Amino acid sequence: MSEDKVSDARDAGDRLVASHPSEDPFAAAFKATRMPMLITDPRQDDNPIIFSNRAFTELTGYSQQELIGRNCRILQGPATDKAAIAMIRDAVQHQHDVAVDILNYRKDGSTFWNALFVSPVRDRDGTVIYFFASQLDFTNIKSKQAELAKARHEAEQEVARRTAELSDALSVKTELVHEVDHRVKNNLLTIASIIKLQMRMTADHTVERTLKSVLDRVEALSTVQRKLLNDERLGHFDVADFGHDLVTDIVGSLKRPDIVLTTDLRPVTVSASKASPLALIINELLGDAVRRGLSDGGGEIHLEIRRLNGHFLIRVVDTVTPVEGDNEQSAFSQAMLDASLRQLRATIERSIQGHRTEVSVTLPVED
Repeated sequence: MSEDKVSDARDAGDRLVASHPSEDPFAAAFKATRMPMLITDPRQDDNPIIFSNRAFTELTGYSQQELIGRNCRILQGPATDKAAIAMIRDAVQHQHDVAVDILNYRKDGSTFWNALFVSPVRDRDGTVIYFFASQLDFTNIKSKQAELAKARHEAEQEVARRTAELSDALSVKTELVHEVDHRVKNNLLTIASIIKLQMRMTADHTVERTLKSVLDRVEALSTVQRKLLNDERLGHFDVADFGHDLVTDIVGSLKRPDIVLTTDLRPVTVSASKASPLALIINELLGDAVRRGLSDGGGEIHLEIRRLNGHFLIRVVDTVTPVEGDNEQSAFSQAMLDASLRQLRATIERSIQGHRTEVSVTLPVED
């Protein structure tokens, strides 16, 4: 750097200081403040530094004599962001304020994060005569931010790893559960086939009726397994969906045009562990209506499944002309019903008015 250039910068600084006597509050504050500050002169070549305060020297390690006549780029280094440099250059060129966070270098080569604010100083005619720059070392804050970012990244990686492990475990569990459900379903279908074969071969009507009642329950449980196997929500069972299929199959198998079927079915989902006893409850209630006359003289039957005041309701209403039933089958059906009700801790209410029978089963609903 030429001596003339340094001399010009020093002269400009001296003139600036001379224009502000020592008792001037501005001059006193500029020198005494703990915020690093400097002033440059854009009217000279390369906009050199003409004045800096003690705080700036303490921050950068450069003495005022070393700074005078130098451009502020003396603080830049290999890792200084080119975009931040461009923002400062543009602000000086177009004479407007700029605030930017930039990585700067001290005289000893160490780095610090500088919250830099640069603003032009204009004379009465509006001409820019100086640029005033203040600095704030926020390296500690930046370091903490970096530490937090690193910790967050490591936490995200750990969460991703654990999530992958859980996903893999869930995938294995899902495949296992589906495999078990598939095998149970196939076994139930095999049992149903054996019962059907036995029914075709027997000549005893009592045995045939008994086998038919067993077959109905096996097919109800088989439907449960099919529903569980096809449900995307592993381990959940839609009671209303099952009830619709079951009542439709039962009424359809009777082949009686004089049966009027109505339903009021609202989605009610329960855990898979409750699927089988619920299926048996619905099957026994519908089967009771069939045995009491629906299969002989037709009639009306209504199935309702919905949520009700913190519980869910299974309601079967039928209007049939009574026929003489099989007491043994009725007793066995009642025993199945009672066992399933106890398993679910459900309550049952039954009312009979003439040929109209209404049965309501309630149990706590699951969220």
